[in-house]
Amino acid sequence: MNAATMEQAPPRMPSPPTLPTPKHACDTHTHVFAPLADFPLAGPASYAPPLAPVSLHLQTLDVLGVERGVIVQPAPYGLDLSVLLDALSRGRGRLRGIGTATGETADAALTSMRHAGVCGLRFTEARLPNGERYRGSVAAEQLGSLASRMRELSMHAQLWPSPEGIPGLLQSLLPFDVPLVLEHMGGIDIRRGVNDPAFQFLLAVLREGRIWIKLTVCRRSTAAPAYPDLRPFHDALVNANPQRLLWGSDWPFVRMDERAPDAGRLLDLFGEWVDDAVLRHMILVDNPQSLYRFDRTIQ
Repeated sequence: MNAATMEQAPPRMPSPPTLPTPKHACDTHTHVFAPLADFPLAGPASYAPPLAPVSLHLQTLDVLGVERGVIVQPAPYGLDLSVLLDALSRGRGRLRGIGTATGETADAALTSMRHAGVCGLRFTEARLPNGERYRGSVAAEQLGSLASRMRELSMHAQLWPSPEGIPGLLQSLLPFDVPLVLEHMGGIDIRRGVNDPAFQFLLAVLREGRIWIKLTVCRRSTAAPAYPDLRPFHDALVNANPQRLLWGSDWPFVRMDERAPDAGRLLDLFGEWVDDAVLRHMILVDNPQSLYRFDRTIQ
């Protein structure tokens, strides 16, 4: 897709949630896309990026009543973190970032991004519907060449897995001793049911506290807005180990177009499914504060 001919459409803005969010709540999975005239893409993109600058991102958090956010580097920007770093600088302490790097990335660049508020690096194994890799994404095989430096900088690895081969992929990455955060409900295929061996393996590793999982429901089900087919999986994850769970909206919902959900309703749905106030506070506040170090200055 040629960036020069792209038209950036603004994303769907959220409604205020009906359930009050606790102080210091965090949306741990969002993206920012600046105007292409100001920040060109790294190269041809697999999808048209929306117009979702950091100013709109912060406005979205305000509507949700969410104080903090984690911005994840999207594939169209590749290894160019200019938009992410600009957003973090404008966040005034409210934001943290997940960047990208390869084994060839210089030590100084990793250290610089860490000081700017980048807490982890993203690795993508998920594929487009046609089976192609997202242009600009970094494969999980790069983690091995980065692991020692990530440990030194207290950075974690964020993984967008493909449903196929999750057990094998985790078994290959866990020995690197870098905290692993799995996007989008762990990348599960809900058509296989909760008794699927891959999901049961995921639950076992989660119970041991060896991984974190983001509860971003809109990527695992098309049954919006209530996502009833996801509820058993969501319940199983919460029952397995709520201390290793994070909530994320996935705003601005790239590639979803008219199917894009209302982030306010997603937050309400989370409140309905996790009806214990202590657990909600743990997942929305305590867990992201610990993982993303919101309680300290990043230097």
